[in-house]
Amino acid sequence: MAVRPVGVDDPAILEALRVYVKLLRAGKAIVARVEPRLTAHGLTVTQLGVLEAILHKGPLTQRELGRKVLTSAGNMTDVIDKLERRGLVCRSRVAGDRRSVQVALTAKGRSVIEALFPLHARDIGDAMGALGVAELAELGRLLRKLGMAAASEDAPHLAPAAPRAHLPADRSTPNE
Repeated sequence: MAVRPVGVDDPAILEALRVYVKLLRAGKAIVARVEPRLTAHGLTVTQLGVLEAILHKGPLTQRELGRKVLTSAGNMTDVIDKLERRGLVCRSRVAGDRRSVQVALTAKGRSVIEALFPLHARDIGDAMGALGVAELAELGRLLRKLGMAAASEDAPHLAPAAPRAHLPADRSTPNE
């Protein structure tokens, strides 16, 4: 018999929780499959994302890169610092906007990402190989729909968090 989460009785919310956990587990399993090759090349998933974005989109500002690879401005600065130290990217100020910094691939960076990206793409394909092309397309469509709806201003927003004084002292969860 399945354990019902405390305080959750709505069948739609229960199913949403189940799917959410499956989505997170699937994402982690896929990342676990692609990380070893990246690690062997001294790169993180985020660093590869930066190199790939610049390869396919051309030079981008740090802000644009942060949006593309879904990371904070502070983390993006750290990621680019590390790529720059390795000689894979270079920064330059955007003409007319002293606050914007554009990031471009160096010749070495282009060589690295052009050699690595096809292998990375194949690793992703292998990790997702349990699904056929039509299933992948449907999953992509559903995930886009989900992401757009969750990000929409019309989506229900979370209620403000309860004051800390109302929480029990031990907030550990069974998964910790």
